[in-house]
Amino acid sequence: MDVDAYLTERSSLVNRYLDEVVPPASEGPTSLHAAMRHLLFPGGKRLRPALVFAGCEAAGSPAEMALPAAAAVELVHTYSLIHDDLPCMDDDDERRGRPTVHVAFGEAVAVLAGDALLARAFGVLASGSGNLDPQRRLAAVRELSSAADSRNLVGGQADDLTFRAAPGDATAIESIHRRKSAALIAASVLTGAGLGGADPPLLERLRCFAEEVGVAFQIADDLLDQETGEPCSLVRVLGPQGARARAEELLEVALARIDDLGERGEPLRELARFAVRRSR
Repeated sequence: MDVDAYLTERSSLVNRYLDEVVPPASEGPTSLHAAMRHLLFPGGKRLRPALVFAGCEAAGSPAEMALPAAAAVELVHTYSLIHDDLPCMDDDDERRGRPTVHVAFGEAVAVLAGDALLARAFGVLASGSGNLDPQRRLAAVRELSSAADSRNLVGGQADDLTFRAAPGDATAIESIHRRKSAALIAASVLTGAGLGGADPPLLERLRCFAEEVGVAFQIADDLLDQETGEPCSLVRVLGPQGARARAEELLEVALARIDDLGERGEPLRELARFAVRRSR
């Protein structure tokens, strides 16, 4: 499987849908809607939406069935980036090769843009398109809301803000990674698989797979950004070689969990390898 071609194809699919469900910048309040779109388009690699589609395919269903979930996951991800970049959080000036939203539109509008994207995500997922089973849709809403709540993404960010480096804190760092990064990656796979009709045993295996890939993905990020000196990083604790070995260990365990899925699991396997072994 050509993972770059898969990402490009799935990115185009979700971009068209996002363009339809997010208000245009010409609609008032114009500054808010422009800020919502500023980081959303052209966007990054759209890895999380691709994982939604791959999860649906792993369940044996057409990828397009999970399009509302793919869009919703990207909306939640973009909201989290806008808020993470704020001066009261990480205070970053650039994201995806352009000024961060608070730099371009001001801090107050950036906060509101993130809020609006989060709200829009659940509206898109709840209404969606096509004839999705209502119970599957409800389960997807629960999964994504759980990933974004105080026990996961938001709680992980809160602990990241107060994290202070100490000897032997690899377990604490992985705990933050599992909530701040891996929870949304797991929600991506599980919303797609759930909408695709995966049964509970498969969903549980996919949850473990995605959480392991999510932690390994964050380690890969930290390896690419070693110069930032982030305190909440396994690279700092284990060193580059040790951190890379831990990422590979997590990846191999994750891949073994879905080894029996055959061809329908190939997109998930290739996306996992790409996420952990990427060089950019």
